Amino acid sequence: MNATSAMGMVTVRPCCRRLLLGSGQTVGAFRKLPHIFPKCPHFCPVASAAPGDVRGPVQNRTLRRGPALANAVAGSRHVGTSMDPAAAGEKAFERIYMQGLAGKPLVIERIEPGPLPEADSSVAAEGGEAEVARGSEETEEEKEAWKLLRKSVVKHCGSPVGTVAADDPLTGGHMLNYDQVFIRDFVPSALAFLLKGETEIVKNFLLHTLQLQSWEKTVDCYSPGQGLMPASFKVRTMPLGDDKEAFEEVLDPDFGDSAIGRVAPVDSGLWWIILLRAYGKITGDYALQERVDVQTGIRLILNLCLADGFDMFPTLLVTDGSCMIDRRMGIHGHPLEIQALFYSALRCSREMIAANEGSKSLIREINNRLSALSFHIREYYWIDMKKINEIYRYKTEEYSYDAANKFNIYPEQIPAWLLNWVPDGGGYLIGNVQPAHMDFRFFLLGNLWAIASSLTTPLQAEGILNLIEDKWNDLVGCMPLKICYPALEYDEWRIITGSDPKNTPWSYHNGGSWPTLLWQVFPFFFFFYFCSFMHLFFLHTCCPSSIL
Repeated sequence: MNATSAMGMVTVRPCCRRLLLGSGQTVGAFRKLPHIFPKCPHFCPVASAAPGDVRGPVQNRTLRRGPALANAVAGSRHVGTSMDPAAAGEKAFERIYMQGLAGKPLVIERIEPGPLPEADSSVAAEGGEAEVARGSEETEEEKEAWKLLRKSVVKHCGSPVGTVAADDPLTGGHMLNYDQVFIRDFVPSALAFLLKGETEIVKNFLLHTLQLQSWEKTVDCYSPGQGLMPASFKVRTMPLGDDKEAFEEVLDPDFGDSAIGRVAPVDSGLWWIILLRAYGKITGDYALQERVDVQTGIRLILNLCLADGFDMFPTLLVTDGSCMIDRRMGIHGHPLEIQALFYSALRCSREMIAANEGSKSLIREINNRLSALSFHIREYYWIDMKKINEIYRYKTEEYSYDAANKFNIYPEQIPAWLLNWVPDGGGYLIGNVQPAHMDFRFFLLGNLWAIASSLTTPLQAEGILNLIEDKWNDLVGCMPLKICYPALEYDEWRIITGSDPKNTPWSYHNGGSWPTLLWQVFPFFFFFYFCSFMHLFFLHTCCPSSIL
């Protein structure tokens, strides 16, 4: 079905209800939220199996350790349960699969934990029922929030497929292009629906956006790369043939041809992969990610992101304005937030890609990129007082394999505010690294995503949280957490942003708090501030020298 827009001929897709069929499995009972990302795989080495201990096409190894330690190790490695269908009578999580460099899954039998200790009956009698009752009740604010969220649901052919980016309660309508379903903006809504047990809208969203993936649609006669996910889509009503009374609903995707600056979205495909992984982990419906079309969609995104290019960096090259901070902020190159998101998507993809002969090379490439990317970020993006002192002593114009100043950074680039801002026990990942340029600004989202996906080392994660605690007044103050510190001001603002009136100093993009990012900032900060110390404790206890 073709329709005409201001950009020329636009290809849109008709209703495809058949896409919602064939999952082969219904969503089970609602479970508690598990980890989306596997924990660090270096807790303890797994003992090798005895020679000849082979069952079927894969090796079988049994953990011969104490039950508590065995379960801790089994739950902390790169695991996934989506490689093979479960045998008859087998529970969904009785087996876990480890994906090695060769791309062949390794089956490990999970040792069932012993019986849980009995709770104190007196405590349960006094406050247990009251606590459950309080936990199940919704506050008035929560009820109002769910009312507004459900009001924003967009339907296609009678089925929910997403939520609009924003709604104006004063006019009762949508503003500008916010009447579309943005992949980036729908992720927090999707997680809320999943936690509520309402999974249909998320499944529909994943399948319909998959069908919109990189088509013939062009941006000023330029076709996007195969595998590109749209930034957003809109449900339009189109006449059916020559019959003026017959209409059909179609999805009209936007690959950047309507965006500010006409830039293609870099993060949409990465968010789609992460949401797909979250859907499987929360619902247990791994049949969705095992579908042929879904597997093909994952591979197309990875082929686009892992493609060999003239740029030799292991990081992902990003045009300024084409990532989550979509206003000009001088982050052209390799911004931290996209690299952390890229790392998360690669880890999720490695868990979901079906291991077979055709995926061996792709899995090997994912592992190679994860290794190179983690080293690159940890080594060259990290800044603390020790690194600042090293930069001050850098020699420039070094031409050698063992050069300390690999990016030819001049010490004069260190801003004056940095010296008194970084605490002795803290540090962070800077915003960008390019030849002869280091962006020393602190981007909160990228740093927290790096902690969430284990992109940082344990000591670096602790240093980031120490810095946030020490600089609380700067990063929070009298307003929500800032996405960038410090803001661009004065001549720097005029030169870099182009005197953008919607990107003024300390506004919601330029240093301030952008609403679409707050959902990630608050949960990540409070959750990891509490859990990081437990994570560090287990890492140092089980494997002190663990490096991903």
